[in-house]
Amino acid sequence: MILWPCILKLAGDNELIYLSSLDVFVSESKQIIFHHDDYIIDSNGHCFLIETILNTHILPCAYRVILTEEVTALIRAHEFNKASLCLTKIHFSTVSEAVNSLNY
Repeated sequence: MILWPCILKLAGDNELIYLSSLDVFVSESKQIIFHHDDYIIDSNGHCFLIETILNTHILPCAYRVILTEEVTALIRAHEFNKASLCLTKIHFSTVSEAVNSLNY
């Protein structure tokens, strides 16, 4: 089961997309051509690959769990692209805290 909110991580792109709910994911996914390596990170750190079947996006069981340090590195890379924050100041205690930091 996916614990929302989540982060959408697109393969080959440092930009992360904050997803507050399944409805937002469905809405956002209409504008994205997915790659087989794209995935969602939920608030528990569970990663879900995205499979597209007949234009319906299905979120299968988690294929791995991401650590707080890993999601922090993803967020640092995301923020580096925007050049708006000091990267050394980005620290999180939990994956949930990291995910929620993108809600702006």
